[in-house]
Amino acid sequence: MTRETGTGKYEQALSRCRNLDPVPTAVAHPCDETSLAGAFEAKANGLIIPILVGPAARIREVAARQGIDLGNTRIVDAAHSHDSAAKAVALVREGDAELLMKGSLHSDELLGAVVARETGLRTARRISHAFIMDVPTYHKVLLVTDAAINIAPTLEDKIDICQNAIDLMITLGKHTPKVAILAAVETVNSKMQATIDAACLCKMSERGQITGGILDGPLAFDNAISKDAARMKGIKSEVAGDPDILLTPDLEAGNILAKQLTFLANADSAGIVLGARVPIILTSRADSVRSRSASCAVAVLAAHARRKALQATV
Repeated sequence: MTRETGTGKYEQALSRCRNLDPVPTAVAHPCDETSLAGAFEAKANGLIIPILVGPAARIREVAARQGIDLGNTRIVDAAHSHDSAAKAVALVREGDAELLMKGSLHSDELLGAVVARETGLRTARRISHAFIMDVPTYHKVLLVTDAAINIAPTLEDKIDICQNAIDLMITLGKHTPKVAILAAVETVNSKMQATIDAACLCKMSERGQITGGILDGPLAFDNAISKDAARMKGIKSEVAGDPDILLTPDLEAGNILAKQLTFLANADSAGIVLGARVPIILTSRADSVRSRSASCAVAVLAAHARRKALQATV
């Protein structure tokens, strides 16, 4: 399935990157055609300066087979995929790279190196994944979280998942993003933990424990997305019908929702991991060129925002 044309929503992110310097990026184990070509597509678009981390001979072999000119691109030799992940993370810790990009290794291998207690990229925040989705039938970019990392998030986990998503949307230029906290129903039910968590998150936002966004929940998917559905249920909400972020109750719900939007609504999805020291670009072999470029663009905007924040503290 190819979805290269899109609706122009991703192109807004790409256009915001045109006046930004490309960001040094550690690409972990780019040892197949898709991952290596993806890194060089991002380089050609002026988004990143790739540092290739993996078995050097294998990377050069893939490049030769695909006709990719490595030029003076830095290559850090690594013995295998686990070593590639560790060395890519080390480049970030040493300040040589400001972004981390997944190559042809498994996501668990890369994230295992990221969360390693002594040598990883942990912060006080829990890491979480976000799909930034261009859904042709929706009027703006829609962020779905968490669909890839936190299997059964607790309330405390959801605080970080929510804050990570809000901060990213602000980075993308959305002031005070609206967060719909999803459940199966729109009323609090003591037998349904997702509804209790949603109510708690909303109260935490009122008390300043979550900042920068407008939260509402629990909301069922229909009244989160449709003003008419919300009106029929008698729901008065600033969020209903106009959310920027859909916070799902668990990984299974989030993953199913994101894939339904992709395969039934013809949506594109850009993937990024948040909450580590630097943004992490997670792409899939199934991603379109447009999705891969959008993932890099979103990460570049986040990296520049992080750079600005660090400079402000000096």
